[in-house]
Amino acid sequence: MSRRPTVLLYDVDGTLLVTGGAGRRAMRRAFAEVVGHPDALEGIHLGGMTDRLILRHGLEIAGRPFEETVVQELIERYLQYLVDELPRSEGYRVIPGVLGSLDHVSTLENTAVGLGTGNVERGARAKLRHGALDERFAFGGFGCDAEDRTELLRRGAERGAAILGVPVDEVRVVIVGDTPRDVAAARELGAEIVAVATGAFDAGALREAGAERVFRRLDDAEALEALAG
Repeated sequence: MSRRPTVLLYDVDGTLLVTGGAGRRAMRRAFAEVVGHPDALEGIHLGGMTDRLILRHGLEIAGRPFEETVVQELIERYLQYLVDELPRSEGYRVIPGVLGSLDHVSTLENTAVGLGTGNVERGARAKLRHGALDERFAFGGFGCDAEDRTELLRRGAERGAAILGVPVDEVRVVIVGDTPRDVAAARELGAEIVAVATGAFDAGALREAGAERVFRRLDDAEALEALAG
């Protein structure tokens, strides 16, 4: 019997890699240049937030309206500064276990491996490219698709299903993430969640958010089994 068509959607920050603060520094520089408020994101925990939601909060703190022209200018400046910050970030690293996980899922039949991330696509690709991970992911759902995480994951699932050539309601969708927001979005979508405690949240916080399967590393034997289904 052939495997059920499966779409795996990996989060980026805290799940696949950490930028060592490059993303926050780039966003800070963008806010300083565009709205003159470099400290707009101080005190905001960005884990699991989409880029557009981050910008919404930052503009609110800066006392500026959420206008699309300003949002697009912030995004463009952020992307410019991100490319500058990544090579200088001593804390950048691909998280241990990620390569083993990706090698494993690449061998699974009837499986599409993509991204499910709040980063705008160009930002996600820049972060992945710095760690030689970009070519591992042909598609995804991104922060430029939607401000709401559940909706961007839906878009990623639809793209994966299209690659597999089946309707999206016939595929098994698995969200791989490291934050309670990943867990909540997966549950709202009706997808499976494989949570990994490699980011800012420990296993207890992820279980409290509703994740039944939480792993220390994505290449743990049980994690690989959960991904394969």
